[in-house]
Amino acid sequence: MARGKVTIQDIADALGISRNTASKALNGTEGLPEETRNKVIKKAIELKYKQFSLMETESVLPKSSRNIALLTENLPNTSHFGSTLISGLEKRISAEGYNLSIHIIREIEQKSLSLPNNFDVSNVDGIICIELFNLEYSNLITSLEIPTIFIDCSAHVCYPEFRADVLLMENEHSTYQLTKKLIEGGYKTLGFIGDYNHCRSFNERWVGFNRALTEAGIPLDPGQCVLDEDNLFFSSPGWADERLNDIAELPSAFVCANDYIAVSFMKSLKNLNHSIPGDIVVCGFDNGPESKIIEPHLTTVHIYSNEMGIKAAEILLSRITYPEQPYQVSHIYTKPIIRDSTPNIS
Repeated sequence: MARGKVTIQDIADALGISRNTASKALNGTEGLPEETRNKVIKKAIELKYKQFSLMETESVLPKSSRNIALLTENLPNTSHFGSTLISGLEKRISAEGYNLSIHIIREIEQKSLSLPNNFDVSNVDGIICIELFNLEYSNLITSLEIPTIFIDCSAHVCYPEFRADVLLMENEHSTYQLTKKLIEGGYKTLGFIGDYNHCRSFNERWVGFNRALTEAGIPLDPGQCVLDEDNLFFSSPGWADERLNDIAELPSAFVCANDYIAVSFMKSLKNLNHSIPGDIVVCGFDNGPESKIIEPHLTTVHIYSNEMGIKAAEILLSRITYPEQPYQVSHIYTKPIIRDSTPNIS
């Protein structure tokens, strides 16, 4: 096989199947035999294809016992914090003799509140949900009475009633710190970009942003924010440009719910001939690879994702051993990183 970036076609060629079949297997498309899906995932790991490069073959295919199921809407890509998180998670549970099986929860399953066809409740010792934000579906998972941990969760989860452990990165105080630094650096009009009801982490970042404004005596101006539903952020290439044009007077600083949103709006600001950081400053959250590539480099918040994976595994393993212990909501510290997109702060 030719050296260089591995493609879906490379995986298909190695297995003697069509590219379409390989793509369906990697995306969790319904209707494929489980044997085919497992072969494709195994080959993707072997060839180090994108997010699969951090996993180990023996641990991601379902086996007959000591199995932990990972449920997610989409497998995190290599720029997403979840990719490294899964690596830390997998190594920790495999050290205890558990296998990790991966199940993609499609939209049709969420709407019908049904489990994936390849999910065998009788063969699951524990469940890890990564970015599964549908509250009704989350409640379906907890109703199975299988030890479960959610890594991030619905913004509308009511913890005392939610029968699962929850692990999050620290969101509120780090966003509060960044916003406070911006205010102390002379930026007095600030807007937030992101759907604060998308998930718990976004909601906590929104709370931290507002706490800093309140303490500084700065009123929130919703007209300088972009708080639309999350799906609209991906609706069309020109959507961000349109939303910025709708803002009568841009704030001096934008605090964004994550780096992906921040980078998208930085590009739109440039499209509209706004200088960063000359006219407006921007910060994000996640410390993804794109934050170090975009010009100017993006001020952000670093997530210790590998450590989060290890901690999630430890909490779940403890839950499996001691199922009657009180549920816990845990946060792993994060670290603000100041870069060129926000001068005058340190």
